[in-house]
Amino acid sequence: MAWGLASLALAAPGVNPALAQSSSQTQLSLYSSQGQPSAQVWDSDVGEGFCRGAQSLTLTVGASAGVAMLGGTQHHDLALAGVTYGRVFGPVLAPNHWYRGNLEGRIELFGGAQFSPSEQWIAGLTPHLRYDFATGTPWVPFIDAGAGVTGTGIGRPDLSGTFEFNLQGCVGTYYFFRNNLAVDIDARLLHLSCARISTPNLGLNTILGTIGVSWFF
Repeated sequence: MAWGLASLALAAPGVNPALAQSSSQTQLSLYSSQGQPSAQVWDSDVGEGFCRGAQSLTLTVGASAGVAMLGGTQHHDLALAGVTYGRVFGPVLAPNHWYRGNLEGRIELFGGAQFSPSEQWIAGLTPHLRYDFATGTPWVPFIDAGAGVTGTGIGRPDLSGTFEFNLQGCVGTYYFFRNNLAVDIDARLLHLSCARISTPNLGLNTILGTIGVSWFF
């Protein structure tokens, strides 16, 4: 189609042939051989590992079931939503091994509320380091860890004040239903405490499940 438009443009009186050819090449560069937008996301094909510098935006929602462990005395149940920006650091690592994949840096802004044992607010900002496994399929599992800062109205007996740190560890997977769009699910352990800046410092611990949509570009 693009070549046909270029031919018509070349044949039209008063049209610069070089300009018409440039326009045709620009149109072709926007599309892959399958006729889909050609985003520089994958090293070769979907699931074969991300390109260096590939970026993503993710929207998530989730809920948690609190657990009284690691010093915490109460079951803190939360409902959270978040937005995350990610960027792949480098090329595919360990290309000839089952664990081949990419390292990805991510920064997450989240917020929501505790709804049990009391109703309180919570918000936080957390940098993450993620490893995305290259499976060669639309399923791309990952492991993830992060540490950041949190503001919350949750207090005693487990927390001491508004300012807390958060630690997160999670496992999950993307499923790519298009070359640059995926749904993702994960399960993560979320820990809040103040690192002994004040007391009490028993800590909040909860197991969070999230579902989201990720756009890669």
